[in-house]
Amino acid sequence: MNQDYIQPNPWSIIEEGFDKERVKSSESLFSIGNGAMGQRANFEESYSGPTFQGSYIGGVYYPDKTRVGWWKNGYPEYFAKVLNAPNWIGIHVSINGEPLDLGTCTNIKGFKRELNMKEGWYRRNFVATTSNNIEIEVVATRFLSLSYDEVGAICFEITPLNSDAEIVFNPFIDAGITNEDSNWDDKFWNTTKIESDKNRAFIESHTMKTNFNVCTFMQAHLVYGDTLKETPDSLNQEELSIGFEFTQKAKKGEKVNLVKYGGYTVDRNHEADKLTESAHAALDQVSALGFDGLLEEQKKAWARIWEMSDIAIEGDVKAQQGIRFNIFQLNQTYLGTDSRLNIGPKGFTGEKYGGSTYWDTEAYCIPFYMATKNQEVARKLLKYRYNHLEKAIENAEKLGFTNGAALYPMVTMNGEECHNEWEITFEEIHRNGAIAYAIFNYTRYTQDYSYIPEMGLEVLIGIARFWQQRVNWSAHHNKYVMLGVTGPNEYENNVNNNWYTNYLAKWCLEYTLEQLEYVQQEHPNDYKRVLEKTQLSNDETGLWKKVAAHMYFPYSEEHGIYLQQDGFLDKDLIRVADLDKKERPINQHWSWDRILRSPYIKQADTLQGFYFFEDHFTNEELEKHFDFYESFTVHESSLSPCVHAIQAAKLSRMDQAYTFYLRTSRLDLDDYNKEVEEGLHITSMAGTWMSIVEGFGGMRIRDGKLCFSPQIPEQWEMYSFKLNFRDRVLKVTVTQEGTQFDIDKGDTLEILVNDSKVTL
Repeated sequence: MNQDYIQPNPWSIIEEGFDKERVKSSESLFSIGNGAMGQRANFEESYSGPTFQGSYIGGVYYPDKTRVGWWKNGYPEYFAKVLNAPNWIGIHVSINGEPLDLGTCTNIKGFKRELNMKEGWYRRNFVATTSNNIEIEVVATRFLSLSYDEVGAICFEITPLNSDAEIVFNPFIDAGITNEDSNWDDKFWNTTKIESDKNRAFIESHTMKTNFNVCTFMQAHLVYGDTLKETPDSLNQEELSIGFEFTQKAKKGEKVNLVKYGGYTVDRNHEADKLTESAHAALDQVSALGFDGLLEEQKKAWARIWEMSDIAIEGDVKAQQGIRFNIFQLNQTYLGTDSRLNIGPKGFTGEKYGGSTYWDTEAYCIPFYMATKNQEVARKLLKYRYNHLEKAIENAEKLGFTNGAALYPMVTMNGEECHNEWEITFEEIHRNGAIAYAIFNYTRYTQDYSYIPEMGLEVLIGIARFWQQRVNWSAHHNKYVMLGVTGPNEYENNVNNNWYTNYLAKWCLEYTLEQLEYVQQEHPNDYKRVLEKTQLSNDETGLWKKVAAHMYFPYSEEHGIYLQQDGFLDKDLIRVADLDKKERPINQHWSWDRILRSPYIKQADTLQGFYFFEDHFTNEELEKHFDFYESFTVHESSLSPCVHAIQAAKLSRMDQAYTFYLRTSRLDLDDYNKEVEEGLHITSMAGTWMSIVEGFGGMRIRDGKLCFSPQIPEQWEMYSFKLNFRDRVLKVTVTQEGTQFDIDKGDTLEILVNDSKVTL
C-alpha cells in the first residue's frame, strides 16, 4: 500500500494531523530551495523524535574516501557527498520553562503543513499542550528567497491559549552537524570564527579537503503587540554554535512573533576574507524589506516562473497536484543562473546519490529547462560538460584509454568520477552517449548551432574516441562487440552487448562524423582549431566509420525483437504480473544475486533507445518491443514510468499512459518505492513534464519543425502547457473536443499537427 496522506489540492501540498511515523517522509515532501541552497522541512523548534536534519548549499561537497573491501585499479578514490551545511533554521522555544517539543507534548491538535507552490512558501501550524499544561497555538512560516538567493526567512508565531505564559525564544546557528551517510564518520567542516553584532550572528567555516569557505549567518527580532525588540536579552555562544535569547511575558490570547533571517555566503561568489561583510550586506537588503515585503517579492518571483512553466489540468486534482509538485521542485533545485551548478538526483532534499550530477541531466532535464526557460539555461548545462572535458579524458586514462578518449563520469561534482560501485563506474558507460544526445537534442530544438563549433565538437570527438576503443572485433560474430557493460537496467551487471549501449555508440560515431563535416563547411576556422587541438586524423575517422558500420546487435528471430543483451533469453522469463506482490519492490526483498539472475528490468533499457531514436523504428517495432520488455519491468527506478508513459501514448494506449503518468507525477507524494524519507527524485520530475508534453501532447521536432499529435486522458477535461521555442512562446490547450494553439509571444510559426501543416 502506498502512502496516501497528502491532501489533494491543485496548488498546495497539505498534510493534516501529526503522526511521528510520517515526520521524515514529510521532511522530504515539504523541502524548500531556491537554486542556490535548500533544506528539508525540519522543525525549527527542538524535536526528540526520529528526524533527518538537512540543509544544503549548491556546489559545496566533500570527497568522502571510498569504502570497499577489495581495492581494484581504476576505482574512484572518493564518493562525493553533498554536505549537510551548518544549520541556520533552529529556534529553541520554551513555555514557562518547558521546552516546546512535539515529541513530548501531551496533546497535539489541528496540526497542518502546507507547501504553497504557487507562492513559494512553507507553513506549519498546530495547537499543542506542553507537559506543564500550557496550551499554545503555533504558526511557523518559512521560505528561501528567489530574489535574494543567499537568504531565507522564518516567521515563528506563538499564542498562549489557556493562560498567560513566559515564552523564551532561542534562535541559533549551529556548525556542529553531521551527514547521514558518511563512509568513515569524517569531520566535514572546520569552524574558524564565531561572532555576533547586536541581533546578528555569524559562523565562518570551511570544508575539509575541498576548502569551500562559508559564512552561516542569522538576524532575529521579536514582535509583541506594538513592541519591536531587536536587542536580545542575552547571548549564548558555544564551541560550534551561537544563539540569542528573547524572553517575553505574553497574555492569554496575545501573539508573540519571532522573525529570523538566515542563510549562507560562499567563496564561490565572494572573496573568502569578506564573507561576513557580504552576509551583513545581504541582511541589510532583506531587513529593509521586512518579512512581509520579502514574502511579496517571493510571490512575484514565483508568478514569473509559473507564467511560463505551469501545466494546467482540469478534472483531475491529483494529476494536477502531481505535475505542479514536480515543476515546483525542479525550479527550487536549478534556475540556470550559475553554469557551475547542475541538477542532483535528490536536489536539496537529501543526501542519497551524493547530490551529484548524473546522466539524468542530459537525458531528462535539458528538455524541461530548454522549453520552459530561455535556451541559454540549457546551453549552460551543456557548457558544464564542456568545462569538464579534460576531467573526462583523465577518467578514461585511469581505465587505460588513450589519445584523448573521454569517459564522462557516472557521478560527479567537478568532472571527476566519484561513484564507488564498480559495475557503475566501469560499466555503465552509456552515460557518454546521453551527453552526445543532449547536444543533438539542444541543436535540433533551438537551431542554435553555435555550441557545436565553439565547444561541442571537442566533446563529441572525445566521446567517439572512447566508443571506438571500447569495442573489439569478434571473429565469431564478424562484428564489433562491446563486452562487460551495464545498461540503464542496473538489475543486470557485467553483460555483453547491451543493445542500448551498442546502438548509442554507433549513433554517436555517426553523429560526430556528421558534425565534423558540418563544422568544416560552415565554420572552417573552428574546424582548423579543433583538429589542431585534438590531432584528429583521417585514419581515425575512417576507423569510426568502420566500427559504426559493423556494430553487433543481439536479436531474437523467435520474438522478432532486439535483445536487451546477449543472455537475456537464458533467464527464467516469469513476467512481473506473476510475481508475488509481497515481494515487491524486489530491491527491498531479494538478494542482489537473485536480482541479477532475474529477467526483471529496473527502468527502460532497450525501450530507452526506442525513446531516444523513435524515428529510426516503425510503430509496429515499438509495439513489439514495448509489449515484451514492459512485461518484465518493475519500475523501481524513478526514471522508468515517464518513458513508458510517452511510449504508451505513442501507441495510443491512453489508459496505460495515464497510469504511468500518475506513477511518475506522484512517485514521491504517494511514495511508490517506499523510500521518500531519503529525499525526493528531482531529476525524474523532468520526465513527468515530458510525459505530458511529449506523451499526451505528442510534441516532437521533425525536419526542423515543431510537431504535435495531441491526445487527452478520459479522466481529464483539459490540459495546457507552454513552450519557449526559438524566441516564440507557444501555448497548447487540449480538450476532449480538440486542440488550440496560440502564440503568446513572437512571430508567425508553422507547425505540424497530426502531420498536417498549420500556420500560427
